Amino acid sequence: MTGPAWDLLIRDARLATLVPGAATGVPARGALAVRDGLIAWIGPDAALPAGATAALELDAEGRLLTPGLIDCHTHLVHAGHRAAEFEQRVEGASYEEIALRGGGIRATVAATRAADQAALLRASRPRLEALLRDGVTTVEVKSGYGLDRDTELKQLRVARRLGELLPVTVRTSFLGAHAVPAEFEGRADAYLDFVLAEVLPAVAAAGLADAVDAYCEPIAFSPAQVERLFQAAARLSLPVKLHAEQRSDQGGAALAARHRALSADHLEHLSPSGVAALAASPTVAVLLPGAYLHLREMRPPPVAALRAAGVPMAVATDCNPGTSPLASLTTAMNLACTLFGLTPAEALAGATRVAARALGLPDRGQLMVGLRADLALWNADHPAELSARLGPSSLATRFVAGRPDHAPTR
Repeated sequence: MTGPAWDLLIRDARLATLVPGAATGVPARGALAVRDGLIAWIGPDAALPAGATAALELDAEGRLLTPGLIDCHTHLVHAGHRAAEFEQRVEGASYEEIALRGGGIRATVAATRAADQAALLRASRPRLEALLRDGVTTVEVKSGYGLDRDTELKQLRVARRLGELLPVTVRTSFLGAHAVPAEFEGRADAYLDFVLAEVLPAVAAAGLADAVDAYCEPIAFSPAQVERLFQAAARLSLPVKLHAEQRSDQGGAALAARHRALSADHLEHLSPSGVAALAASPTVAVLLPGAYLHLREMRPPPVAALRAAGVPMAVATDCNPGTSPLASLTTAMNLACTLFGLTPAEALAGATRVAARALGLPDRGQLMVGLRADLALWNADHPAELSARLGPSSLATRFVAGRPDHAPTR
């Protein structure tokens, strides 16, 4: 009897499907098959169709198989470092004090403007490679360290190029409204006029952005200014995201919800009304515990309220040079549990299924027939192990659209 012919068959895996409602304990053993980059079959080994064949067949030996991890918030394309600022914060300086001295985002802007495209690619690639070694198969990369037309375009081109050079899906976000550059000091509205007239149209015309983001804080941009940016993005048919309520409550989450943003990110100062606004919208709450830890914050996001309201919560690294120099999504998952009170099951969903939603990618993040076969095989047998440990990754191998990086390792 002739059965289905597949490209890949993984047998005897513990299948953490991340399908809503699936059990969150030790997953049952089973098999998963791939054809043409998509999951073609999933179920118990004993139920495999008679006569099925596969070009590549792997025995998982009872190891954990999950969707590939998705890092839905990073700033990994940049030049330079800000280690001196870390020293200043340890000695008591605040984030705002450092920014007012010309540090913070502006310091990275200067370094990134000075780097040519090749140098920026060389500097950024190792950060992405570290995420891949940790099981990431999709990553979002923001601009925002140029704050002029040419450097913003350069950052986004480098991000796209990384996705061509490495086995990973790269989604890009234009973050021109990240900070007011030195040449527009005290003239935030004039800078925003420049972004809307010259930079955003150039980014859109080049097809370099999948979304538009902004930083809504008193040291950056007001809700009214963000509103103008979001309206411009809508005219270009670009979805929006927002850095909201990280340092203060500006009503950014409600603004994001009103514009049906893909996500509102940070949220340490989120109010009850902000929670309600998110709950009534499709907007995902993205938690960034790396920045919370690195800045030694004391007020965590209102996770219990978000959970009670049914707001989906994603987890991301916020990989950036100043406030979250973190290139491990499993470490971010651990921090989300230990610092914010997520369960390991919530953290894993937040780095797979919910993170996919935060990027507007319904084709991945779960083990389900018809979805993209981005997979991670782990030297583990329980999903909680991914959040419970700190240290070297337990990844055995990744599969991107069903293609393995390498033979599984122990």
